Amino acid sequence: MDNKARAFVYAFLSRCYEKEPDIEFVKELKSNIELLSAVGEDSVAWFQKEKEETLLEALNIDFASAFLVNSQPVETLVLDSKGEILTGLQNPVMQFYFDHGYEIDMNKTEILAPDHLSIELAFMQNLSYRNESRAALKFLREHLLKWVPPYLIGIKNLLQTPFYGELADMTIEFLLTECENLKRLRD
Repeated sequence: MDNKARAFVYAFLSRCYEKEPDIEFVKELKSNIELLSAVGEDSVAWFQKEKEETLLEALNIDFASAFLVNSQPVETLVLDSKGEILTGLQNPVMQFYFDHGYEIDMNKTEILAPDHLSIELAFMQNLSYRNESRAALKFLREHLLKWVPPYLIGIKNLLQTPFYGELADMTIEFLLTECENLKRLRD
């Protein structure tokens, strides 16, 4: 997979975990069978069977239940037993961003945690565009792979829609494959 394709996957995953889908996002997914197929065949069948409004409602309920109410995809909340979101350079993810020239203005996002899954995936998108495979591999190993697979496996029982269930599996598989591919590039 080339850097542009990798960046696209990271952008897609980042958007999926960023916020609830709106009707435009649902329409885009419904019209893009190829993208839905990458998520999973149950998602394709579900999107083809249901009306856009039905999909939107079910996806919003699933997102809110899994990623806002019952858990949050934030690295420090998952890994730190204190249940605190670390901000600024005391957060190791922010330090990593800073060390690699990635600036994030937390005032321009509704996400309040710099180590939210959506932001970490957007950072990987940025590294893909910049062809920084060494930094990407390091970030995968030190951050994403330490918390994302266990987190997504742990919340699977909360997910009610085929889309979010298969998206969790796709995310884990993509990150693991990405790590292997980046290791091969480095060797």
